[in-house]
Amino acid sequence: MVATPEKLDQLQGRDSDDRVAVLLMGYGEVESYEDFANYNEQALNLLTAKFAPVPTWIYPPLAKLLAMFDLHEWGHQHHQFISPHNAIFEQQRAGLERELQTKWGDHIKVFKAFNFCQPFLPHQVLEEIKTQGFDKILIYPLLVVDSIFTSGIAVEQVNKSLAKLTDSDSEHWLKGTRYIPSFFDRTEYIDLMARLVEEKIHSELADAYLPSQIGIVLMNHGCPHKAKGFTSGITESQALYDAVRDRLIHRYPLISVGWLNHQTPLIEWTQPNAKLAAKNLIELGAKALIFMPIGFATENHETLLDVEHIIEGLRRQHSDISYVQMPCVNDHPDFIHMVAHWAHPQIEALLSEQALSVNPGLAGTHYHGHHHHHDHGHHHHHH
Repeated sequence: MVATPEKLDQLQGRDSDDRVAVLLMGYGEVESYEDFANYNEQALNLLTAKFAPVPTWIYPPLAKLLAMFDLHEWGHQHHQFISPHNAIFEQQRAGLERELQTKWGDHIKVFKAFNFCQPFLPHQVLEEIKTQGFDKILIYPLLVVDSIFTSGIAVEQVNKSLAKLTDSDSEHWLKGTRYIPSFFDRTEYIDLMARLVEEKIHSELADAYLPSQIGIVLMNHGCPHKAKGFTSGITESQALYDAVRDRLIHRYPLISVGWLNHQTPLIEWTQPNAKLAAKNLIELGAKALIFMPIGFATENHETLLDVEHIIEGLRRQHSDISYVQMPCVNDHPDFIHMVAHWAHPQIEALLSEQALSVNPGLAGTHYHGHHHHHDHGHHHHHH
């Protein structure tokens, strides 16, 4: 659809009060050390419960214990590190809103929600959306890969929040919902990843190294192999890696996936991890290594601290190698443009669709069985 004034007028003519709240969802990261235990407990409840054999009573004490480790890592090892994640996510939100409003004007507003951070938890943000009079939402997890740990958590939290915000005796306040799945298989995103790597190589490495001497570690978020039957994101992450690698391999033969795994006991994670991937490429003759986080849209402590930590360790063993650490795509203009582009058809659908009419009071425990009729007679109806 082209953003013509006539088209907007048609939409406005239909219902000038029709507005869509875009719920842009991310993880969120703590910015003050006191929040570590709360953050960890939320994360344990939402994430670890999906795959770890751990009883829930252990979460609060375990969260506090983990907070001590986090405090040590961020505070002492990394000079009072404050994650830029939330600030970058706000830039992504603002950029998306600007792009969308050039087409839809004040028919849309973009709200951010974080899985783990007050005051932007989904239930808080949905309450604000309801208060502001929006009755249509576009659920938009800004996450590269669909899995139970990413978009799964986002939808789970939206549903839990809506259950709390809904009066079961009257018609539901929401008149329309749509959802945008992750973008690991979107050609525009794959092309952008490959292009950013090539641009970085040209600006920092191409003068000193042959293409065959440049090792590329394409980093995905690690996935547990067993996730109680849930979609863990391995297949999607692998497909993303394969697609980006295909764009680069003819020029740069030394490419490996590198998984950024958590240090969790009892859990078997995807391999090779980023450190092992780098070592493998060095053994194959890489004289320079470039680390690119393709499976993360927003900078976070994993893409910053964990990768920094890996490079420091490699440098001690292989001081003759050049190391380049690339940022996530963050608020790159081309990325923000494509994120808006993916949203346009869903916003158009929400603004033009007939309003939903849902009465939560009618939601009983229905069971629609499949009835088998063994009717061997032949009935011919003649009209």
